[in-house]
Amino acid sequence: MNTYRRGWTLRRRVLALLAVVGVLLVGLAVAEAAVAAKNRAYTDTLLTRTGPLRVQGQELLNVLLDQETGVRGYAVSGNRADLAPYEQGVRQERDVAATIADLGRNYPAIVDALRTAQQQAADWRRTVAEPVIATTGSSGTAAGQALITAQARQQFDQIRASVGDLQTAILAERERGARDIERTGNMLVVLLIVAAVVVVIAGTLMLLSLERMVIRPLTGLAQQVREVAAGDYQHHIAGSGPPEFRRLADDVDVMRQKIAKDLAEVRAARENIEWVNSQLQKQAEELTRSNRDLEQFAYVASHDLQEPLRKVASFCQLLQRRYAGQLDERADQYIAFAVDGAQRMQRLINDLLAFSRIGRLTTGFVDVDLNRVMADVASQTEPGRQYADAELTWSELPVIRGEEPLLTNLLVNLVSNSVKFRRPDVPPKVRVSARLVDAEWEITCQDNGIGIEPEFADKIFVIFQRLHAKDAYPGTGIGLAIVKKIVEYHGGRVWVDTDQAEGTAIRFTLPARPEDVEAAKAAAATADATAPTDGDGTTTTGTDDTATTGPDDTATTDRPVGESPVPVGEAAGDGPTVGRQPAGGQHEDPPGGPPGQGTTGGTKERVG
Repeated sequence: MNTYRRGWTLRRRVLALLAVVGVLLVGLAVAEAAVAAKNRAYTDTLLTRTGPLRVQGQELLNVLLDQETGVRGYAVSGNRADLAPYEQGVRQERDVAATIADLGRNYPAIVDALRTAQQQAADWRRTVAEPVIATTGSSGTAAGQALITAQARQQFDQIRASVGDLQTAILAERERGARDIERTGNMLVVLLIVAAVVVVIAGTLMLLSLERMVIRPLTGLAQQVREVAAGDYQHHIAGSGPPEFRRLADDVDVMRQKIAKDLAEVRAARENIEWVNSQLQKQAEELTRSNRDLEQFAYVASHDLQEPLRKVASFCQLLQRRYAGQLDERADQYIAFAVDGAQRMQRLINDLLAFSRIGRLTTGFVDVDLNRVMADVASQTEPGRQYADAELTWSELPVIRGEEPLLTNLLVNLVSNSVKFRRPDVPPKVRVSARLVDAEWEITCQDNGIGIEPEFADKIFVIFQRLHAKDAYPGTGIGLAIVKKIVEYHGGRVWVDTDQAEGTAIRFTLPARPEDVEAAKAAAATADATAPTDGDGTTTTGTDDTATTGPDDTATTDRPVGESPVPVGEAAGDGPTVGRQPAGGQHEDPPGGPPGQGTTGGTKERVG
């Protein structure tokens, strides 16, 4: 209590308590470390010295017994082979004695007992063993046995007694080491108990201090803060306890005063924010209405401009037919310019009208078989392909969710572009293929045409954007913009593959149906389970599960969809055989010149 009155802070009191406990625990830890080191030394001695000494002492007795047995056996049989235990025992005695001397060098009693046993063994060999061996070898077994007297046996019994004294000395050292280990172990236990008592006492003091100096003051402060939070912003907050808590109470009271002061400003700001939100909501509604009006304007403008343009084009064509050749050459040229301008304006308005209708007039998404769509595309683009002697092939295509008219328009634009932007004197080849990538179908329209430079890969999808002069390649420049809008309307994306060495490859994605994704996963799992193995037992799989096909390849299914593809006209009774049709078309403007001039007049078409 006196310490608190002198102004000791909570941190100071806690640090003082921790310092005292820390000093006690460190002292106990040092003492435990020293005792543990002694215990480990005693244990090492017991395991590495006194334990092996007992084994070696018994081994010494065994080799001495082998010597005595060998001598007796030789004296009875006179066979030199019976001396083998004696000779081997002499060699082993030297080794065992050296080992005992090395292990027991710190134990004088053991060293003395070993020397006595060695001396007695040497005397026995000199006075008994060697004479018996020599006499048996020269005079026979009877003479050798006569030398093994009671005195000789008594001499060997003394050797046994000396080895027993050695074992007793070793056992005494072992017992002494075991007592040392037990004593140090007990001391470690006592030190651990003392450390635990210190920790318990320190924890109890810490809990009591926390209850008195922390929990009670904080509980009172929290109660006052809850009163303020309940709405009593005029309640004065007073602190108690250590100086830190009193300062905290003063800071909280200052914060209360500031909150009460700022509350009016917050209310005014809230009213202002609500007004701004209402204005933003009005602007958002106005923007939505403006966008809707703009779409309606684009539709109405393109629709209502049809009639006057049709009239201008009709009368210009009448002028061209009626007065062609009656006026001078320049007048004919001017009339041709007017007719061409009116026709191009009609095409622009028609394309703008088609562009504005995408996503506005919807029939709802249904399952669409792209193979059937490609049949319609082949029919619609046949005149233009026949004129250019173009070849159109496609692999087995999937069924996707979408609007069939829009998807047909999408593929017609892509195929028509591929035929239009062809290389001179090179028959166009267009191929449409599909593969499943994750949960999307990636569909590719690839040709062998003039190609697209990488820097223009994004520019071609901008509405009315052209990369060539209108007299080089006909068109309004809106076809790929329509493609992009249709793809994005169906939840996909479209891009140009700039890695093609020849021609152009436009790829776009369409979401796959869940059942197709699950079927593909099941097929992949089955293929992995039944895949052939190499000679070493490893499964052989390809690095890619899709087939790469070019525009002039034969039909190959990139990923299985339905049944195996069959070329049109080859299956018995399935699919029509595509014949030759006259030039001309709805989506492809043939270059200048009469139809059929500079072309084979035929259309090549294969369904993969």
